[in-house]
Amino acid sequence: MNKRIYLSPPHMSGREQEFVQQVFASNWIAPLGPQVDAFEKEFCQVTGAKHALALSSGTAALHLALLLSDVNPEDEVIVSTLTFAASANPIVYVGARPVFIDSETASWNMDPALLADTLKRKAANGRLPKAIILVHLYGQSADIDPILALCQEYGITLIEDAAEALGAAYKGKSPGIFGKAGIFSFNGNKIITTSGGGMLISNDGDFIAHARKLATQARDPAPHYEHSEIGYNYRMSNVLAGIGRGQLFALADHVKSLRRNFDYYVEALGDLPGVQFMPEAPWGRHTRWLTTLTIDPQQAGVDRETVRLALEAQNIEARPVWKPMHLQPVFAGYEAVGGQVAEKLFADGLCLPSGSDLTEPELARVSNAVRTVFAQVQ
Repeated sequence: MNKRIYLSPPHMSGREQEFVQQVFASNWIAPLGPQVDAFEKEFCQVTGAKHALALSSGTAALHLALLLSDVNPEDEVIVSTLTFAASANPIVYVGARPVFIDSETASWNMDPALLADTLKRKAANGRLPKAIILVHLYGQSADIDPILALCQEYGITLIEDAAEALGAAYKGKSPGIFGKAGIFSFNGNKIITTSGGGMLISNDGDFIAHARKLATQARDPAPHYEHSEIGYNYRMSNVLAGIGRGQLFALADHVKSLRRNFDYYVEALGDLPGVQFMPEAPWGRHTRWLTTLTIDPQQAGVDRETVRLALEAQNIEARPVWKPMHLQPVFAGYEAVGGQVAEKLFADGLCLPSGSDLTEPELARVSNAVRTVFAQVQ
């Protein structure tokens, strides 16, 4: 059996051990510490954010962002339907109700026109959402400007879920810095990883200061343990922050490698009938965190799942595009606007192995496996 090729494995730069060794040498193992402080500062430098808070996960960051946006039980929060469940779960954590919005085809992200229609209708009914969670999917920014303008028009808080989009650009700037808050993930499969972790960013210093307090069990200033709010154990450890610093130094190289992977796949597979790659929208730079394509079964003579299973038989990991949230059993009964675009992308979409340390022979192995499936049906 050939060595397994994973979808998006961690890729260590070599500098991570340097910072982790500093942690062990200082015996500062517990959460917080100088590596955390440095990671937050360096993350601000990379993204252009004014303030950052290192946390245990991107989900924790989103939860805190909703809490500090005054989202209460039975409030509505609009969110992209084409995303991972972690974008929607924290809405339910705070007792609010998600409203799912379909994608547009230019970037596969939230459709601003559908959002505008939805907000107009909800304003007329006197029930505007408290917040909008705008997801930046697979390494590509959504079209932020029209969505931000709608938030400003209606007085709605914009939270950017940039968990998959570190290193991307929207009109020359990092996604995550446009709204009230932005969140990032450092899970093991992300463009940089701390094994598990996340970051909350904002240009509002008071917002981050309050989030920092809540993330540290909401301890009030006192010599004893005093609590006037419910808190959470959400801070990142000094050890993981050291890993994150080493990874952050390699971010530009990772993006370069991911875009190289995409170019290789386009050259190798772009002539296949019915194959279309996720487009790069004209407003920014796509990191190609995952190289994602669609397969039209009518043109190709083969569907996405057949290709995925053929790759799996060759010990190559590939995955379908996210199943839309409005189709998930756990979110049955919640409002959804549109859905046909996201449903089609899920039905036809496939994510190919995209690790930033993929070798050319591995890229060739994946491409040849795909071409073999198509050759068998032609």
